[in-house]
Amino acid sequence: MRLSPRVLLASTATAFSLALAAPAWAAPQSSRCEDLARLSLPDTVIESAQPVAAGEFVGPDKVKLTDLPAFCRVVASVRSAPDSDVKLEIWLPNDHWSGVFHGNGNGGFGGSVTAGYGGMAEGLRRGYASASTDMGTAPANMLNGDALIGHPRKWKDWGRLSTHVMTVTGKAIAKAYYEAPVRRAYYTGCSSGGQEGLIEAEYYPDDYDGVLVGAPVINRTWGHAAVLWDWLAANRAPGAKLSNAKLTLLNAAAIVACSGEGNGLAGDPFIADPTACRFDPASLLCHGADASNCLTAPEVATAQAFYSGPRDHAGRATYYGWLPGSEAPVGLGWSFLQTPPNNEPAFDGLFKWVLGANWDPRTFDFDRDMPKVDAALGADVNDATRGDMRRFRARGGKLIIYHGWADTLVAPGQTVAFYDRMRRAARGGTNDFARLFMAPGMMHCGGGSGPGAFNSANAVGGKPPSRAPQYDLFTALSRWVEDGVAPSQVIATTYASGPPAGGVALQRPLCPYPQKAWYKGAGDRREAASFTCAAARPGAPTARTG
Repeated sequence: MRLSPRVLLASTATAFSLALAAPAWAAPQSSRCEDLARLSLPDTVIESAQPVAAGEFVGPDKVKLTDLPAFCRVVASVRSAPDSDVKLEIWLPNDHWSGVFHGNGNGGFGGSVTAGYGGMAEGLRRGYASASTDMGTAPANMLNGDALIGHPRKWKDWGRLSTHVMTVTGKAIAKAYYEAPVRRAYYTGCSSGGQEGLIEAEYYPDDYDGVLVGAPVINRTWGHAAVLWDWLAANRAPGAKLSNAKLTLLNAAAIVACSGEGNGLAGDPFIADPTACRFDPASLLCHGADASNCLTAPEVATAQAFYSGPRDHAGRATYYGWLPGSEAPVGLGWSFLQTPPNNEPAFDGLFKWVLGANWDPRTFDFDRDMPKVDAALGADVNDATRGDMRRFRARGGKLIIYHGWADTLVAPGQTVAFYDRMRRAARGGTNDFARLFMAPGMMHCGGGSGPGAFNSANAVGGKPPSRAPQYDLFTALSRWVEDGVAPSQVIATTYASGPPAGGVALQRPLCPYPQKAWYKGAGDRREAASFTCAAARPGAPTARTG
């Protein structure tokens, strides 16, 4: 089994802090784990089935995990069509299986099952049978999809099929091991993993009872085009690229200008609602020589291109750009734009599939070339833009989406637009089956200056302090599925010096969109209790209708 050596934070949404009370099936004999190597499933080869002792586990790519319960590790490959090879792993807890199957998402171009190991470990600790897939794209890796050139079936596995294959096969393996059917199924993933989750709900509604996705790549081709647009803006001429210091300057200026706009509070280290902000980087233009406290004219032009996003020859916006407050030179967004491999645009493999391996990104014309890319790949990798949630909703499925407002890699505006379309399509609204939570100041799948610890950081370093949130997004989802209690808000946390041992610095409620967290006008601004969720500022006059 060939695995990519690169392991990134692609499944941020799959580390959890609380265990659910659930019935436990009797533990199977450990010797039965090795018997799974002889399990016969359609189009499936069980490559290995080995018991793993409790404690530390070192997997491929030298990934090391600790404090794991004893489990049965099954590695499998599903080859259901020529040139298709979807690899997966499922970890089956020896004791106290809860009856839950847990699917994990990948990131980028996939290529490695190990990208899902963090989420699998946490699922295992909760008593879940937890699985991950390489999306059928090996030997590609998360950042480089060049290996997929000339392999259209692998594109389709990546864009539409592999997660369903993982889910069906994983459930069958779990049933064989425990001699009992799966009781519930949950999916969690971020970025490409977010797209995987939406595809599951839209096209395979029977696979999961609850789906939690973060920063989903909804329009795949244009999402990659936005990265290319930014790369071209930063590399169009000498002096156009923004240094880390200039990005930090830009970010600080935007936050000063906009932190008090909308539902935000002046002095916040993040922008609560960047859509309420009108920030012009030209306000930082140097009026003499270049200096550390200003931007040169080429740097201003680059920043303006980042904010505008792709535009056609007539200047009309064709996709989304950066939002004010997202400029900090950290996280998974800017690092991909600034120093991609071989000085090429990040994730440019998608364009090579259509335009040839030797394409020159500097000659790319968005008006001319994007129709070619969409025509060639839209049906294979863009299905999240086409599907609907009617069958998922009808069977009682629940969906939670989260996205950071400071994400520069996957456009937050696209997620809001997707959810708005879903609300319009769902008669009576989406409150009965779907919620969207927008996180202020959070970057791609986590990090940033805002309170972004609401589903993963709470589990790091042992038991959280007493003031840390005890209601993370996955627990919110499972409670919604199991008990019918929909999340009215989720408490997000910023820790003083690393979660959670450094203590809580600030907490804010994340409100279900279109609601926002408004300060009540009294109380500690660092406390979530000082805020209320509402669609408009409490006490503000509402428009008359009729």
